[in-house]
Order: sequence, then structure tokens, then C-alpha cells
Amino acid sequence: MSDEISRKPDTILTHAGSHPEQNQGAVNPPVYRVSTVVFPTVAAMKGGENKPFDSMRYGRTGTPTSFAFEEAIAELDGGYRSIVTCSGQAAITTALGSLLAAGDHALIVDSVYHPTRRYCLEHLTRCGVEIEFYDPLIGGGIAALIKGNTKIVFTESPGSLTFEIQDIPAIAAAAQARGALVVMDNTWATGLFFRAFDHGVDVSVQAATKFIGGHSDSMLGVVTCKNEALWYRIKNWTTFAGMAAGSEETYLGLRGLRTLGVRMRQHQESGLRVARWLQSRPEIARVIHPALPGSPGHELWKRDFSGAPGLFAVELKPCPQDAVHALIDGLKYFGLGYSWGGFESLVLPTTGAIHRTATHWKPQGPTLRLHIGLEDPDDLIADLEKGLRHVSKHTNAP
Repeated sequence: MSDEISRKPDTILTHAGSHPEQNQGAVNPPVYRVSTVVFPTVAAMKGGENKPFDSMRYGRTGTPTSFAFEEAIAELDGGYRSIVTCSGQAAITTALGSLLAAGDHALIVDSVYHPTRRYCLEHLTRCGVEIEFYDPLIGGGIAALIKGNTKIVFTESPGSLTFEIQDIPAIAAAAQARGALVVMDNTWATGLFFRAFDHGVDVSVQAATKFIGGHSDSMLGVVTCKNEALWYRIKNWTTFAGMAAGSEETYLGLRGLRTLGVRMRQHQESGLRVARWLQSRPEIARVIHPALPGSPGHELWKRDFSGAPGLFAVELKPCPQDAVHALIDGLKYFGLGYSWGGFESLVLPTTGAIHRTATHWKPQGPTLRLHIGLEDPDDLIADLEKGLRHVSKHTNAP
């Protein structure tokens, strides 16, 4: 009988990557500020050349701080190994850049994060890669779009700004039947709420800046791979491109990871409470939250996900732009900012930022993205109720 015990997510978050015996008893690995690494002998220097990423050789290839973070993420995600990068965008660009070459075809979900769309259209096409966008709700129908030179199917579930849940298992089955790899942006759910590799994904990328960091004070990305060959290919590219994360940022990511479970559950509870309250408001045309019935792909969310954080979209009923601006400017507890995943609540107007080419997205009115932080939800509801007064007089709301 094996002495190994299976570890549930909260136990992984608490213990993975922690090796006090290697750090004089310190619970958290310290920050290793490293550029140059010196070797005792020429033999020792040359001895690691066959496996250059498995030990300290230069600051850009990794430090004990980054090794600990990568070990923890890989265990949470259920992948082979992880690679930490200097931002979420760096995780996306190194994953795609390392796996695509001139003459290849890539299928990109139409609801993708806008900087990913820009990277595909402004850089990958210039390198000779053919980019095609597809309907996020296509599911297994994506088989009809896969060509002989299709190397990547890029997914993001839920979609950025519009929050459609994709049928990842069906997409993965279709892609892998034709030899294409599935790369997924799993930032919204993290490995806590969606186990990408259990659903057929080959490479998972996340902006650890968001929920993993959790405190709005670090820029960090992470790529997790299904197998050694993919890991080595992307790790080699990441090192070559100089996309390594600094030890200070990596330390903050590892620190944030320890409380990810409790924070995500609080984001979920508060987010659903605020979302359901918004559904009752006469100024609101629609709340798009994957965990709410009627949202695009809700049944898929129930099937595949174990939770939902407090990031979702709201469509207002038609009203003037000035009223929307007054709503936002009058909020006390919602900051106006581009990020999410931190302890503080945020709001962002998104109407003009939703770009589609393969599908058509027509909201009923101005759209907002809300990130529900760790404040008391009653205070957030009161804040929104006050802000909605600027809109109510334009929407026939009482």
C-alpha cells in the first residue's frame, strides 16, 4: 500500500512548492535575487548543459523562488510542469510564438482577450501564420474549420468581456483528432475552478497578475504544459525571448497562491449576490455571468467548472453615454481600471472594446465589466444602487 496521499486543491495551495528543509526551515522560499551563477569547477558547469532548465545556471533560466512557484502551479493545474513569465501577455505570446511557424494555420476564439487578438493580427500574421477566428459557441463543429496545416486551436473560456463558456472537451477532441494542439487561457477560473488538462487541453496559460497574485501589485504569467516535449519547447522559447519573471514578482505570486482558495470562494459568493441583485434592477437589460441560467454556455459551465469568480458583464438598458459615465464616476467602492482579480472591486465600460469578426455581438445597451472584490457585498450593492440613479431616468425605471 502506497504511503502517498491524494491532495485536494486547498491542501495543494497550502503546501505545494514549499520546501522548508531546503531553506533553513523557512515556510516560504525566500526571494533569490540572481543574475550570475558561479560554478565550483568546469565539470560542474558542463554537467548541467544537457538539462539547462533543471537547476540554477543563470538568473533568466530560473531560481529557487521561481522553481517553487512553478511546482505549485503545475500541481494545482494537474499538468507536467509550468513556466513562469513576466506577465500574462508574455505567457500567451511565448506559448503561441513557440508553437507556430510560417505556413501554419491557427484558429483563435472570436471572444479572445483583445491584446491576444492584436498579437495574432499584428505579429503572427507578419511571421507568415494564417489566423482565423471562430465562434466561441461552435463546440465540436470546429472540426469543419481545421485544415491540414492547423497547428493551434486557441480557446478562452469564458470569453473576455462577453463571458461565453466554450465546450472545451468537444473542441479538444476535434483538434486532437487532426493533430492540432489546444491552448487555453484559463485566467478566469484558474486551476482551482477548471482543471484544463482533465478536459483535453494541451497548454494552459494564465495571467497570474490576476487571481493568483490577488493583491494588484505584481505582473506575472504562467504556462503549464501537458507533457515534457511541450514544456521544453515553450521553456526554451521563453528563455530565448527573455520573458523570465523577476524573483520579487514570483515571490508575490507564490504568496498570493496560498490564499487563492479562500479568496476565490469569497469572490464567487459576493459576485453571485451582486449579480442576482443586478438582475432584479429595472435599469439592467442583462447580466452575463456563467453561473447564472441564461448566460451563454451556462450548461457547459455547470458540467465542467467547479466554481465561478466574481468577474462578469452587465448590459444596461439604452441610455446616453453621459449617464453611464456619471454612474461610473459616482461609485465609491468600485475603482475604474483595466485589471481584475485583486482584493478591490473594479468597473470598466466595455461597449467599444468588444471586437468580433467571426460572429456578431450586439448588446442591448451600454456594457460594463464588473469585478467583485472582497468588500462587504451589501456595501457594493448600495454603491451600485446609488450609481444606477444616473441611468434610471433614461430607462423608464422607477
